[in-house]
Amino acid sequence: MSKKTRFIVHVDMDAFFASVEQHDNPEYRGKPVIVGADPKKGKGRGVVAACSYEARKYGIHSAMPISIAYRKCPHAVYLRGNMHRYAEISDRILGILEQFTPDIEPVSIDEAFLDITGSHHLFGTPEETCIMIKKTVKKETGLTASIGLAPNKMTAKIASDIKKPDGLVIVDDSSLLPFLHPLPVNRIWGIGEKSMKVLIRMGIKTIGDLAAYDPEKVVEMFGKNGMHVWELANGIDPREVESDETVKSISNEHTFPEDTDDMEDIKDILMYLSEKVSRRMRKNGFKCRTITLKIRFRDFKTYTRAVTIAEPSNFATILYENCINHLKDFDLQRKAVRLLGVKASNLIDTFWDTSLFTKDPGRSGKKENIHRALDKIKDKYGEGSIGFRGH
Repeated sequence: MSKKTRFIVHVDMDAFFASVEQHDNPEYRGKPVIVGADPKKGKGRGVVAACSYEARKYGIHSAMPISIAYRKCPHAVYLRGNMHRYAEISDRILGILEQFTPDIEPVSIDEAFLDITGSHHLFGTPEETCIMIKKTVKKETGLTASIGLAPNKMTAKIASDIKKPDGLVIVDDSSLLPFLHPLPVNRIWGIGEKSMKVLIRMGIKTIGDLAAYDPEKVVEMFGKNGMHVWELANGIDPREVESDETVKSISNEHTFPEDTDDMEDIKDILMYLSEKVSRRMRKNGFKCRTITLKIRFRDFKTYTRAVTIAEPSNFATILYENCINHLKDFDLQRKAVRLLGVKASNLIDTFWDTSLFTKDPGRSGKKENIHRALDKIKDKYGEGSIGFRGH
């Protein structure tokens, strides 16, 4: 029996922190943007956390001392960064990726592996699925992602980096070794600067050179990881996409551009967040027993209020109504709100149908149909195309 081909995707957001800043601040677009420590006119300590592609033209890269970056490009836009905002966008992107497969392994705030082997047929070919992922991310966030598609994780990660920004590189079984072997050997995970120098002295410069080397000698060089490194050079990487099979909660947050005490704005955002969480629960086949409101005020003091409901639900209206009830705990006329969040936890699989125990199963079924109809409309026309109204 022939081995089933896997379709592994690596999604890597392009210059993520800097791109979020350019998206949120149109005046920064087209300019070199550097996120990191305060350069203090070239005397600052610390490093570059991220930089835009315009800044990279000056030889600037992440982890570079901020003082050197300033000498290379003193006219750049220097920002300390906003991790709350980056985390908010990252969570939104993760929600988008969950629309394409449940098999997701987040690697960092701006990258993730997906296994679309069992789900790509819902969207077309594996390539068409990747194109749709890119388009959806761009449409819903305004940001670009580079994607690598390959039979294994290492190759997918390498492929995503080949044509940045906004790239899509596809490697199949037949092109796997021709793709890998000409590349520098330090493209392989685990081969750092010191190992690279040793390999070059041995005449090993490319992945292909390492693949052709005696595996026993590679083990001598790298110890217990030597065989794994040699197998990677030969395109052998059986590692699975390690998704967290036990989802503990589903949540979404929103940070207001300016702190607000406008109740209509607050209610609108709560309904938007409730719809997002509700939809993600249905996508993943969950209902929740516990609903939590998160609220952060202008002074950065943060509070949560949770309630456990009698009947598990994934309805946006249920989430919204319970969160609205919690707002009464706070004096919003005297405190401006900075952030709102809605979390669903204590999740149960919808396979365990509770309709037999509901007071009105017919009414519950109608609500379910309404929510699923809304989901289909949003799938086709976008997140903001339709929704419930707050009250």
